[in-house]
Amino acid sequence: LPVYDPALAPQEVRVLRQRFRNPVGLAAGFDKQGEAVDGLYKMGFGFVEIGTVTPKPQEGNPRPRVFRLAEDEAVINRYGFNSHGHAAVEHRLRARQETQLRLTGAGMPLGINLGKNKSSTDAAADYVAGVRTLGPLADYLVVNVSSPNTPGLRDLQGKAELRDLLTKVLAERDLLPCERKPAVLVKIAPDLTMQDKQDIASVICELGVDGLIVSNTTVSRPSSLRSRQHTEPGGLSGKPLRELSTQTIREMYSLTRGRDRADLGVHAGVACAVLTLHLPTGQVPIIGVGGVSSGRDALEKIRAGASLVQMYTALVYHGPPVVGAVKRELEELLREQGFKNIMEAVGADHQC
Repeated sequence: LPVYDPALAPQEVRVLRQRFRNPVGLAAGFDKQGEAVDGLYKMGFGFVEIGTVTPKPQEGNPRPRVFRLAEDEAVINRYGFNSHGHAAVEHRLRARQETQLRLTGAGMPLGINLGKNKSSTDAAADYVAGVRTLGPLADYLVVNVSSPNTPGLRDLQGKAELRDLLTKVLAERDLLPCERKPAVLVKIAPDLTMQDKQDIASVICELGVDGLIVSNTTVSRPSSLRSRQHTEPGGLSGKPLRELSTQTIREMYSLTRGRDRADLGVHAGVACAVLTLHLPTGQVPIIGVGGVSSGRDALEKIRAGASLVQMYTALVYHGPPVVGAVKRELEELLREQGFKNIMEAVGADHQC
């Protein structure tokens, strides 16, 4: 397959067996309960990701649990997967299923981000339940193993734990009765060692996971932070996360480039074979998130290896007009830098 299609509209992306009319999506955490999906599409997003949704309803952490760091254009949250639960969200999405089918057909897919209950003793069972209940309503599903606000959750990014979890999730996805089965992506933290990243890449390639979301919030606190709220526990998002998430995208793109798996520490002879329309054979699609508030930020992540980008904290500081502004600036920059479309720019920084 060609890397890009000259017939594509400049902002159109074809990846994850879907068409995205533009590459700018809404990250999970904004519409946790699937209550505002149609209004969010009207803001101009190319795709919307709801959640995180847990199997049983849960309150999340005590309030206050979200803090604006206005001087830094950042947010710290420790929500802790406050969720109405699978049944409530399924009911809500089922009521607009025909609408979503039309939106998806028009290039505006829906993602659903899955999590585990805090009290759960079987994490894999929680994610499998999410696939079974919400998978038929999603164009893609996200296995969120990277929130810093649920005790023990990030431990699921370990190699053995992740392999076990994803094997079960993919098997359940393959059993879904729907004709078009959802893609499965894994959302990872920016606070990983290089060994962690190599292990995740190895498992992703070995199992044929459809994609990665890079990255969740960070528990690190850059020395540049000026707000007095910066010492609050939780995950940091917004501008101070931008460079860290982009660097993680760059590394994960390099680690999942379709090379022989011997390079990733597993037995030789099998390539990283996730087949995606219009990306080089073997390249795992990445959705880049973290500090995107301009077209320049978006293109930085695309050139680093992201096929799509998401935003959230920028909406807090700039409101709905930021969506159109990002898309306009992105299209201007593509033209200035000589790219015919987004697909041609994906991973451009890696080319010799």
